[in-house]
Amino acid sequence: MAKKPWGGRFAGETEAAVEEFTSSLSFDQRLYRQDIAGSLAHARMLAAQGIITPEEGQQIVQGLSDILKEMESGEIVLDPALEDIHMAVEARLTEKIGEVGKKLHTARSRNDQVALDVRLFLAPEVEGLIAGLTDLRRAAVKLAHRYRDAIMPGYTHLQRAQPILFAHHLLAYDEMWRRDVMRLTESLARIRVSPLGAAALAGTTFPIDPQYVASQLGFPQVCRNSLDAVSDRDFLLEFLAHAAIIMVHLSRLSEELILWSSAEFAFVALPDAYATGSSIMPQKKNPDVPELVRGKTGRVAGHLLSLLMTMKGLPLAYNRDLQEDKEPLFDALDTVRASVDLMAGLLLELEVRPEKMAAALHGGFLTATDLADYLVTRGVPFRAAHEQVGNTVRYAEAQRKELWELTLAEIQQFAPQADGEVFEWLKIENAVARRKSPGGTAPQRVAEALERAENELGLSLHEQKV
Repeated sequence: MAKKPWGGRFAGETEAAVEEFTSSLSFDQRLYRQDIAGSLAHARMLAAQGIITPEEGQQIVQGLSDILKEMESGEIVLDPALEDIHMAVEARLTEKIGEVGKKLHTARSRNDQVALDVRLFLAPEVEGLIAGLTDLRRAAVKLAHRYRDAIMPGYTHLQRAQPILFAHHLLAYDEMWRRDVMRLTESLARIRVSPLGAAALAGTTFPIDPQYVASQLGFPQVCRNSLDAVSDRDFLLEFLAHAAIIMVHLSRLSEELILWSSAEFAFVALPDAYATGSSIMPQKKNPDVPELVRGKTGRVAGHLLSLLMTMKGLPLAYNRDLQEDKEPLFDALDTVRASVDLMAGLLLELEVRPEKMAAALHGGFLTATDLADYLVTRGVPFRAAHEQVGNTVRYAEAQRKELWELTLAEIQQFAPQADGEVFEWLKIENAVARRKSPGGTAPQRVAEALERAENELGLSLHEQKV
């Protein structure tokens, strides 16, 4: 059984079951690069401040650099009895360079060390997720551009409501992902704050230079309160909240892709590379990728709730409960990154079927609102127009006709103000084109929105002919 760095206080050995229960090494070894990077900066600071000698600092730096190479090559087998990645690295350092290795932890605690490691880990991961979301936005904008003239039913309550451009529908998701990128980008300022120097909770008696360490690590700020520095996990809660929102956005699109790829809709066909078959039914093409994205959304949302519940009862400052922050973080991050990347690939290869969308524009009286708007232009109060059109729809449904298939006389039974121009208002294409209000589905507005998104994403699709 490994000798504990904190063992001086204890006369007996730790129970094996306790070691297994309390060890985090199985998952926090993922932080070895960050742990070594933080230790390198700390060692250099100790030497610069005269807390250790320059020679000792150089020995520690060289030893840590060698350990990093060993970790990268898989040469080290970590002893679970060492509890965590911090102790594992320190033990290996002492093994390599002797007693000097024991000086590394001067003016530092595992409390501020682990807080730094997680921040160092998360910042580039967030940048990678931002890049992935940007690729996802590009994929959606390319798809919207390719089918920019396709008209589909817009839905409320999953009932056909009004005709919209398919591109308009996709650009709604682009807005969601744009906000996701904004939130993540803004969060980086709160992640890149160095807690090193807080030590266990109260700071240290040594003449440290926390700003030096922070600058070595590329962090522009240092935590302003030592208690907060070691106990704060707001930045993780914030990330998990952002991750959950991203997954909800992906899940909503997944649900639509699942519906749209069914025979009942047939609006799209999923690419073979993003679907699977049945073990018994040869004809099946199952939307497993969207289904799993939809399913994994609950898992990511659960990780947010898990950490919220961990944090809610913790007194200041550090408590071992905080060890429970890493597994939710790692799994949520892996899940959201994979989901974003897979959805981007799927959208790039998605086959859209405009003819099926066009067929679905019949049977739902999608231009009923346009008929009401038309009557308003004839001086009818909107509520009265609404009632007149409702009566007209009920009559058309009984006659098994579309609104535009009714004669003027039939319409005038319920809306006497109608004249021959009404039929122009009932055409699907005209209903779409008239919605020119800002953010609307009119081709003019959608073209503007596409160009704006293309400019944001560095694309020039509007200059291409399809």
